[in-house]
Amino acid sequence: MLFAMAEHLELPRPWRLMLTAGWNLAESLGLPVAGYFIGEAFGGRNAGMLAATVTVWLTVIGRKVFTRSVPGLLTISALVLTLQTAVVIVTGSVLFFLLQFPLANLGLCVLFARTAPTRKPLVAQLAAEVVALRNPSHHPGLHRFFQGATWLWAGIFAASTIGLAVLMATETVKVFLLLTTAVTIGGTVAGTFLSALWFFRVLRRFGLRVRFAAS
Repeated sequence: MLFAMAEHLELPRPWRLMLTAGWNLAESLGLPVAGYFIGEAFGGRNAGMLAATVTVWLTVIGRKVFTRSVPGLLTISALVLTLQTAVVIVTGSVLFFLLQFPLANLGLCVLFARTAPTRKPLVAQLAAEVVALRNPSHHPGLHRFFQGATWLWAGIFAASTIGLAVLMATETVKVFLLLTTAVTIGGTVAGTFLSALWFFRVLRRFGLRVRFAAS
């Protein structure tokens, strides 16, 4: 415990933190959305989905070539968008268009669950990449938190998958799309709140502190 109390976690200074998080969100979400709207303007929904997928995979390739690594959030965006695009374009059916939403959540559930018991749980990777959280000592208590938080998100996406599947079978298309938005936002907010609450409890328990980097 005395050893743990001497440790700390480090975040970049606020302006750099916002820049790092903003850049990750822009390349993982902003660029594909921009690609979708450009493609849709020229060729409709299918062209928009295809343009978004091409955009995100070009970003993945660019990251790999120039930085030798691909952020986890970008990988998630590429895999989920590829799944959605394949479902929409190959089937061309309203039913399968709606099916992309529970399938995307199922894919995220599997992705989080696959990494949860490993030495590199996905939540830890995202914390390091999106907000540049540094944990030089690899504290075992914090590692268990990241594993548990990754299982938490896997469970949230599993619950969302089941909920969306039920809604798809029982509601009209318009109502389903509205409820899909509510479920997605609600699940994200709940998961973020629970993860943050759990994180700060872990910090207090092990005497860890978060501080801003000197530069």
